[in-house]
Amino acid sequence: MNAPTIDPRNADILVYVAGELLPRSEARVSVFDSSVQGGDAVWEGLRVYDGRIAELDAHLERLADSAHALAFARIPDRDAIREALFRTLEANGMRDGAHVRLTLTRGEKITSGMNPRLNRSGPCLIVLAEWKPPVYGDAGIRLVTAATRRNTPQCLDSKIHHNNLLNNILACIEANVAGVDSALMLDISGFVSETNDTNVFAVRRGEILTPYADSCLPGITRGLVLSLCARNDIPAAERNLSLTEMYTADEVFTTGTMGELTPVLEIDGRCIGDGGRGPMTARLMELHGSWVRNHGEPLPF
Repeated sequence: MNAPTIDPRNADILVYVAGELLPRSEARVSVFDSSVQGGDAVWEGLRVYDGRIAELDAHLERLADSAHALAFARIPDRDAIREALFRTLEANGMRDGAHVRLTLTRGEKITSGMNPRLNRSGPCLIVLAEWKPPVYGDAGIRLVTAATRRNTPQCLDSKIHHNNLLNNILACIEANVAGVDSALMLDISGFVSETNDTNVFAVRRGEILTPYADSCLPGITRGLVLSLCARNDIPAAERNLSLTEMYTADEVFTTGTMGELTPVLEIDGRCIGDGGRGPMTARLMELHGSWVRNHGEPLPF
């Protein structure tokens, strides 16, 4: 199991909160902020590679769409968010090897409660940039299937990238108890959805397969992998996938901004393929690495 590590440089980072750059020890929101009151916020994870931010437009579009779906008032425009993002990265001297947690809360309430009518001051933007490598190593991870099912759109649409992560956290606890790296989550029909923190792909007979984005987040890295497959004549499709198809796949890998592409070695004690990183996974890892380092948005400093 991969143990979390903390880069000592993060002790002195500056964090952007509502227009101010504050030392880590002073960076905070009000106890009346909507993120505290009800997890009422949206977020994006960004990664910085060699002076570029990967897929920034796509992340900012999803942030705005999520905020609009939740009926946020006075959503900041992309230029304002870009300015805050670049300002934070420059203040921390971050041009490579950094991960950014970009959060937009509904803002501060006039009194405690869940009703958005209690919000009068507009959203609060937080830019938290840290020195952080991909969460999983290239060596691969082990998964266990969680009893906790992934939310259905009938209850809470996964296309809203919101901060209410209890569904995923409960599955993560199951993985922790099982002593593995992450939990594979199913939808309410029993098909594979995603892991508690990444999208998932299977490789079967040379074809790349991934679950429909119904009960899973349509991740930015997920979309990039599908695009890279199309550009490189690699057969790929979205469809329902059962657990048996995952167990018997030639290869399985996960995708996400935080974890990039990660080989899956084992699911529920079943060895996947030969138990190592497969050739298709290795090829896509190389294609992804080249793309994000050469096609991201350049930093202006």
